[in-house]
Amino acid sequence: MANKDEKTNGNVPGKFYVDTQCIDCDLCRSAAPDFFGRNDDDGVSVVIKQPTTADEIAQCEEAKASCPVDAIGDDGDE
Repeated sequence: MANKDEKTNGNVPGKFYVDTQCIDCDLCRSAAPDFFGRNDDDGVSVVIKQPTTADEIAQCEEAKASCPVDAIGDDGDE
């Protein structure tokens, strides 16, 4: 389970985030490329844009469900 106190560097503020458990597998970036990007300096994924519509939220939820190490959270600061 992702921990909002251990967010990776570069997440934009908001509900969704990636934490330090990220193994840079690229699944979230493939599932929701408009919302997840890569922090090249740290070699991890980050949330680059927060979803606003139901379809966008569904994409981010799909990315969260596909994360093999549960590094994506949806309980961040809104």
